[in-house]
Amino acid sequence: MLAALLLTAALLPPSAARYTPDWTSLDSRPLPSWYDEAKVGVFLHWGVFSVPGFQSEWFWWHWQGEQPPDQRCVDYMSQNYPPGFSYPQFAPQFHAQFFNAGDWADIFNASGAKYVVLTAKHHEGFTNWQSPESWNWNSVDTGPHRDLVGELGEAVRKRSLHYGLYNSLYEWFHPLYLNDKKNGFKTQDFVMHKLLPELYNMVVRYRPEVIWSDGDWEAPDTYWNSTQFLAWLYNDSPVRDTVVTNDRWGAGCACKHGGFYNCKDKYTPGQLPQHKWEKCTSVDTFSWGYRRNMKINELMTLPSIIADLVQTVALGGNYLLNVGPTPDGMIPAVFQERLRDVGAWLEINGEAIYGSKPWRVQAENTTAPVWFTSKGKTVYAIVTAKPPELTLLLPTPKTSAATQVTLLGSAEPLHWFPVLPGGGLAVILSKLPYTPAQAWTLKLEGVQ
Repeated sequence: MLAALLLTAALLPPSAARYTPDWTSLDSRPLPSWYDEAKVGVFLHWGVFSVPGFQSEWFWWHWQGEQPPDQRCVDYMSQNYPPGFSYPQFAPQFHAQFFNAGDWADIFNASGAKYVVLTAKHHEGFTNWQSPESWNWNSVDTGPHRDLVGELGEAVRKRSLHYGLYNSLYEWFHPLYLNDKKNGFKTQDFVMHKLLPELYNMVVRYRPEVIWSDGDWEAPDTYWNSTQFLAWLYNDSPVRDTVVTNDRWGAGCACKHGGFYNCKDKYTPGQLPQHKWEKCTSVDTFSWGYRRNMKINELMTLPSIIADLVQTVALGGNYLLNVGPTPDGMIPAVFQERLRDVGAWLEINGEAIYGSKPWRVQAENTTAPVWFTSKGKTVYAIVTAKPPELTLLLPTPKTSAATQVTLLGSAEPLHWFPVLPGGGLAVILSKLPYTPAQAWTLKLEGVQ
C-alpha cells in the first residue's frame, strides 16, 4: 500500500526546488503565501473522546493511562457506566447522526476563517477516516460509519476555504508504540508499520494544505522519521507547493524546526518574532474537545477572542480558534454564536487583518489599548477597549498634510490634530458605533 501511494505521488510533476531530509534544508523552504494572508482559522477537536465528554480530550489517558489515575475520571465512569466498561466501547456511541458537513462549512465561512483544521487522529489513535492501518478503530468501520475527513474537506473547499488535518504522531496505548518506547525508541515498528503508511495515505487521499502535527514530545524526530517524511511532502507529494506544517516533529523541535511555529498551546510571544507563528487557542478554556459540563463563565467572551486575535495578528501570527463538536455531530450553539460574531466583526474590520503585515510599532496604550497592522503605506490602529474619553491619543504615527483618518465601517473622515512636534495625533471619536466585540479600527493614511 505504501509503495503504491508513493508511486502515485511520484508520477506528479516535480517541484521546482528539492529539499534534502535534514533540518537545514527543510527549514529553508519558503512558507506558501496563502497561509500568512489567511490569518484566521478554525480548529476542530472531534473523536471518540467526545462521547464521554468529560474533563477533556485526554479523558482516556487521565482515566487509565496516568498513574495514579485522575479520581474524577474514575468516579465519572463508576457512576455512569457498568463495571468493566472499556474505552473502545465508546466508539459505537460516536454516532455523528446530525453531522452535516455543509452546515459546518457555512458556519466556518461565516466566521471569517480562511482555513479549517480537523483532527484526523488524536492521541487515542481513532481516525476520522478509513485508515487501513487503523482497522476497526476508525469512523467508517465503527461509530458514524462515515468518512468524516472526506466529507468535511469537500464541503470546506466548495466554500473556497483551505483544509488542513491535525495528526498525532504517538498513540497512548498502541502496542507497537509501547514496545518501541520500552526499547528506548531504538526500534521503529510503530513508525514503519502504522504512523508513516497512515500519514502518506492521508496526504495522497485528502491533500491537506495544513498538516498540524502533535504528540511528538516523547521521542526525537529521528524516531518519527520526520525529516524523511517532510522531504517527501515538500518535494513529491500532491500538495508540495501549497502545504504548510507546524513545528511538532520530535522532542526539541518546537519553536525551532518546521514551517510555522506553534511553540506551545496558547502561545503568545512577548515581542514581534522573527519567524512566522500561529496561536492555537480554544473557546472552551478548559478543554479542546467537547465537554458535557462546560459552563458559560469557562468560555472565552467575544471581546476576549477579538483582543486575542488582534494582538496575534499585530505580532505577525495566525489565529487558530478551536471548538469541540458533540458526538452526535453538532457544533454547540454557543460556539456557533462565537464564530458567527467573530465573522461579523471581521466583515467590517477584516481589511486590517487579512493580508496585513506587522507595523514598525506593534502596540500603544496611552488612552486605550491599541494594536497596529499595516498594508503598504496604510496603517491600521485597532482599539481593543472603548476609550474613556472622546479623544484617542496615538503618539507613534508621524503625520503629514496628507494624513486622513477614517473608522472602518464608516465613510466619514474623522477629525484629528497633531500633538507633538515629532509626530503623534489625537483623533476625535465623537460617537463610536456599538459593537459587541468592543473593538474598533482606525484607518490611517498618509502617516509614517
